[in-house]
Amino acid sequence: MTTRSSTHIGSRDKPLLKALDGEIVSPPPIWLMRQAGRYLPEYREVRKAAGDFLALCHTPDLAAEATLQPVRRFGLDAAIVFSDILVVPHALGQGIRFEEGKGPILDAIRAREQLKSLDKAGLDERLSSVYAALARVSLALPDAVSLIGFAGAPWTVATYMVEGGSSRDFAVAKGWAFSDERGFGELIDILVDAIAEHLAAQVDAGADVLQIFDTWAGVLPRAQFIRWCVGPVEEIVSRVRRRHPGIPIIGFPRGAGVGYEIYARATGVDAVGIDSSVPLYWAASDLQSVCAVQGNLDPVSLLVGGDAMVAHAREIVSVLGKGPFVFNLGHGVLKTTPPDNVAALVATVRAL
Repeated sequence: MTTRSSTHIGSRDKPLLKALDGEIVSPPPIWLMRQAGRYLPEYREVRKAAGDFLALCHTPDLAAEATLQPVRRFGLDAAIVFSDILVVPHALGQGIRFEEGKGPILDAIRAREQLKSLDKAGLDERLSSVYAALARVSLALPDAVSLIGFAGAPWTVATYMVEGGSSRDFAVAKGWAFSDERGFGELIDILVDAIAEHLAAQVDAGADVLQIFDTWAGVLPRAQFIRWCVGPVEEIVSRVRRRHPGIPIIGFPRGAGVGYEIYARATGVDAVGIDSSVPLYWAASDLQSVCAVQGNLDPVSLLVGGDAMVAHAREIVSVLGKGPFVFNLGHGVLKTTPPDNVAALVATVRAL
């Protein structure tokens, strides 16, 4: 099979790009969501030097160092730029701070008239530190290692903007979306513009793969999933491809269940990242016929390690490795994961 973007320059030399171009690569390329983070002692030193999380995201030298650390330690097939999905609302002018133990806290936007406070002008300049970090990493990576740029999808970013942080039930964001489609749609439109621009600018800076994280896609009913997740991502993919026709794009609509199939068919992404709940044989039969699949080891399996982790990894590769496939987790590396377990996982996948 072939995927929908044209062959990207350099794909013959990079395992990740080969897989995203529809090739069966053996052993499969491997990288991990949240592969840079608090489970690494060297990252904790960088975080300490930065002072706070946002400062780390916006200090190119430190963000580049955090990006490179897991590639150096584990020999992964991709680096993903150290940043956060909430740099976009922050760049639009929304107040945001990160508190230890609480996560992000935002000045909530809960009414249509508040959208006037969001300013798209000068977005590239306010996010220039991310692009500077990408440029530094691009120069430092081995030739066979891909560089991933990323952004949050509009729905997931909007939930944080409206809820004022993380949420258990997303009642405020869903309530606005359900009761005032036009008003909530204006927020989504602002985010489509900003996210498409941010992703395209990351390619300009050196990224050769993009990933769109829709972490909270699974909380929406089907009709709203199509309206607020599938449609906006389809538009973003289209806009980015107009500027960068060959750029491979991975979509990760976490928790989408059977919605993964319509997402894969409708959005135009080259791969879907699947969470740990997705049945492997269904993913192989219903998703790999459409695009490449990325996933989906349970992060707790990586945390535990040992024989159980090895068995899980082997099962995933045995089923999904027969098609275009990228080994990853079903979500991000947990902060208490022993680095030795990550090394063992990489060695297991390489041996297959």
